[in-house]
Amino acid sequence: MPFCSAVYFIRLRFKRSSLAVLTGACLLTLSGCASYYREPLAPYASRTLSSQLQRVQIDSSRMPLPELAAHRFDPSDGFDIEEVAMLAVANNPALKLARDDLHIACAQAYAAGLLPDPQLGLARDYPGAFGAVPAFSYALSIDVMAIVTRSANKQSADATVAKTDLGLLWQEWQVIAQAKQLFIKSRFQTDTLPLLQQQRDLTRMRYERMAQAQREGNLTSDALTAALTAYTDANRQYTDLQRAAVQTHHDLNALLGLAPDVQLKLTDSDDIAPLPAGTVEAALQALPQRRPDLLALQAGYEAQEQKYRAAILGQFPSLSVGFVRARDTAPIYTSGFQLNLSLPIFNRNQGNVAIERATRQRLHDEYEDRLNTAYADVAQMRADTLILTSQLRATETALPDVDRAAKDAAAAYAEHNLALPTYVDAQSAALTKRIDAATLRESLAEQRVGLQALLGSVIPDAYSSDQQFTGSNAK
Repeated sequence: MPFCSAVYFIRLRFKRSSLAVLTGACLLTLSGCASYYREPLAPYASRTLSSQLQRVQIDSSRMPLPELAAHRFDPSDGFDIEEVAMLAVANNPALKLARDDLHIACAQAYAAGLLPDPQLGLARDYPGAFGAVPAFSYALSIDVMAIVTRSANKQSADATVAKTDLGLLWQEWQVIAQAKQLFIKSRFQTDTLPLLQQQRDLTRMRYERMAQAQREGNLTSDALTAALTAYTDANRQYTDLQRAAVQTHHDLNALLGLAPDVQLKLTDSDDIAPLPAGTVEAALQALPQRRPDLLALQAGYEAQEQKYRAAILGQFPSLSVGFVRARDTAPIYTSGFQLNLSLPIFNRNQGNVAIERATRQRLHDEYEDRLNTAYADVAQMRADTLILTSQLRATETALPDVDRAAKDAAAAYAEHNLALPTYVDAQSAALTKRIDAATLRESLAEQRVGLQALLGSVIPDAYSSDQQFTGSNAK
């Protein structure tokens, strides 16, 4: 944004030539001067309401990942996992603040590229002796060292803009991952709550029947205590998941910038898409050239290189040059030039040079640590995914047997050929196995999202989609 100063006209009794110089200097104003206006704070919360949600429009082409850019945002039929991620990118409050930081960095880069303003010095002396004329002098000068260091400062500011922009992209990746993980968690809780409710109702029925038998003297207190413990555990699991579902709803709405009472209709497939072989290895090879946080650290390191260069240039004497025109009381007119030169005896900018050099070393070490951590995180997730896949395969293999046992137990119980405790145990075993399978699927899906957050959209979504993407995820 251009900056300009107010110009004040001072009437001084100069000769015609000096008055012309002063008037010309005062009339040199910058075009496009900024004007002040107030921007009051909002008096109420500005989260998106349910009535506003159906009118939200999102430009897919501005999405940071290819699968989102190619996906049509249509909330009329519910929100799939991509649409939730798109809404998060467009409406997340933290991302709005990050974009404001990018605007600040752009303004700072603009300021760093501006040339220094020339300085105008004016003086007028009134003699006390009779017959002498008033003396005056005026000088026009400019800071030469500000011009010398301008290139390094501008390159540093431009690199800072790139760093901030890449940092914003990395933050968008993380917000997308958080939105997808909350989507997966919400879907899991919605599917699992009915199973836990069935388990709670079964154990409660068994406990109530056994309590009645114990009151009639047909059951010992030890058996009733075991039934009460099973019912208490089942009820606790159900209520814990209810509370977790409420927390997930709150976290998802906060991430998406929605009002607390907004209820999203989440839709998607339950099938986990396989991860293509070699995808992770290919992404790891290009990790330093494609992951935004690593690219941001590289840009930040380049910005610090230019700051260090500017500090080195700052060792040279500060120099300003200018033109001087003066008249003494004789009156004698003189014209000449002036130099203002600092003497590099004590300071010589050595403190700033040491600071910038140490800062550069820290950024160097930070980049190396982040790169090592990235490889280690991917390796840990891959190992964990192998374990989860093996557990899910074993659980799904056992599901038909426990389902068959539960079905046979239900038939025998209906024909009064099976005791109630045995029937409840068979049904609970089948429900527990289904809950275990759903939990493992959720963990696998969240691990896939974690890999996406680390490696980008070359890693496909866990849930099958109508599109497949293998391209770069850069903006």
